[in-house]
Amino acid sequence: MPRATVDITPAGQRPDEDPSLAVRNNGGVAPSTEPAPAGRREALLVLSFGGPEGQDDVLPFLENVTRGRGIPRERLEEVAEHYRHFGGVSPINDQNKALIAAVEKELAAAGVDLPVYWGNRNWAPYVEDTWRQMAEDGIEHVYVFATSAYASFSGCRQYHEDIARARVSYGHDSTRPTPTAEKLPHYFDTPGFVQANADALAAAIASLPESLRDTARLVATAHSIPTAMAAVAGPHGGAYEAELMAAAERVVAEAAPGRSFDLVWQSRSGPPSVPWLEPDVNDHLRVLAAQGERAVVLFPVGFISDHLEVIWDLDNEAKQTAEELGLAFARAATAGTHPAFVDSIRGLLEERRAGGLPRLGTDCPAACCFVQRP
Repeated sequence: MPRATVDITPAGQRPDEDPSLAVRNNGGVAPSTEPAPAGRREALLVLSFGGPEGQDDVLPFLENVTRGRGIPRERLEEVAEHYRHFGGVSPINDQNKALIAAVEKELAAAGVDLPVYWGNRNWAPYVEDTWRQMAEDGIEHVYVFATSAYASFSGCRQYHEDIARARVSYGHDSTRPTPTAEKLPHYFDTPGFVQANADALAAAIASLPESLRDTARLVATAHSIPTAMAAVAGPHGGAYEAELMAAAERVVAEAAPGRSFDLVWQSRSGPPSVPWLEPDVNDHLRVLAAQGERAVVLFPVGFISDHLEVIWDLDNEAKQTAEELGLAFARAATAGTHPAFVDSIRGLLEERRAGGLPRLGTDCPAACCFVQRP
């Protein structure tokens, strides 16, 4: 059965957006390499996509995601069925709460006295409301941890623009000071993220019958994006695919040294006329079966938690495809709240607070990942 698709990935900047508002670390300048000033009130903001909390939220949430795109309501209704299958509740919300709790515990254990806030792009708690709360709490500078590890418009640049919008919505004048902000860098290659995914991949391989473990095909998956968007990702273009490949290579080297793997795509949306990264995971499974493969292990290295696109597109659709093809199937968990991943988040934060040298994702040029909306 064909997937119900809807264009939920923004193609680029809206005509009414001012490029100068994009937050590039401290208002567009290179990040400081000096330690944070003593006494400055700082906070960590976990910035995410958002998701509905009940059946009545589903369509309004999807309308938020697709705002300005002119998506017909009947197409939104089709995608809404994915959420309704889970009672209208997106698992991303509880997963973000669990991650925040784990980070708070990690920071406290390390003696880092820093409040942690949560804001979303598309649903409550909206980042604009969270920004207001931080300002009213007297926070002066915010380190932003986005729940996306890679370069791309939707995975990096748009989070910069979310913060810019939140800062402007609160007000930026002498009578209403708003915190400054810097987005923490991409973390696809941090030891903790790699370790978390490697442990999950090893566990997934071990879940197969013993006779299939050494021969099962390993397949990394990530969210497909338009090829035009992929071409401009990162300072030199093409960073989205390159970072995913680098992360998958590290994960496999740790979990199954010497094994080969494939990088494929999932969760494509938008009109068929627009080229997106391929092959789709379901198409790839068909190719593997035709080549005589007997088992497959999917590891969704492109995601940090088991949210709806993972548990629907992989645990339902891809698993069903594999069963129809006679392929033994296993799916690795995402990084989630793995202790090594949580430790890496603390490490990223402490590097920036101590004035560590910028890593990829903090020194991108203003035009980075920009895709002009048609």
